[in-house]
Amino acid sequence: MSRAFVLRAGGVLALLALWWAASAAGIWPEVFVPKPESVWSSLVETWTDGYAGHPLWEHLGVSLRRILLGSLYGVLGGVVAGLLIGLVPTVRALLGPLVTFVRTLPPLAYFSLLVIWFGIDETPKVVLLFVAALPPVAVATADAVRGVHEDYVHAARSLGATRRQIPFLIVLPSALPELMTGIRVAVGVAYTTVVAAETVNGVPGIGGMIRDAQRYNQSDVVVLGLLVIGASGLLIDALLQLAERRLAPWRGRA
Repeated sequence: MSRAFVLRAGGVLALLALWWAASAAGIWPEVFVPKPESVWSSLVETWTDGYAGHPLWEHLGVSLRRILLGSLYGVLGGVVAGLLIGLVPTVRALLGPLVTFVRTLPPLAYFSLLVIWFGIDETPKVVLLFVAALPPVAVATADAVRGVHEDYVHAARSLGATRRQIPFLIVLPSALPELMTGIRVAVGVAYTTVVAAETVNGVPGIGGMIRDAQRYNQSDVVVLGLLVIGASGLLIDALLQLAERRLAPWRGRA
């Protein structure tokens, strides 16, 4: 058993113990700090009987589909935008400020506009997650592209690589470690945005479940939803780290 695993498990147990102690002490009403056993009961109930007509696994599955779709579109758009910003000075001057502008906007600031444009179904939710996930990937890709050593490009040209091949065969692979970091950040941003994305017609969905439970002061369901989002986010991030180690094994070694 690795030391890192023991430390992580110990940190989780310490947080659970602190939570249990705070709730048992009765410092705050249970509507503010629900007991761990209440959250566990909500987990069992929502998994078997459902919440708002949908079981917990369906809420999670719908939210994950929205997150993954928005993140996928955001990653693809961010890679293209980052390559153009990093390689073409004219595009950098045009798109750089726009990407920074979008990156600073809070999701709720423009979600209402997306609802007006696209309605209340799936489209505005996925578009919101796409807009939130694109800037981190674009910024990471652009910075990594500008940091690629010129010797790599000159060597590729001397070996016969064309101008169109260099961005995809030389520049992008060299920028892959930073790109993977941008992807991890983008997926994290999508996770933090999912509750905002599901404020309108978000049931089924974890974010919609949290918003609905908040209206009725069901703090145990709110905490359950937060824990589910966090746990699934940790799993997705671990998979991304595994992909990073497989795709860019030289990171940190050269």
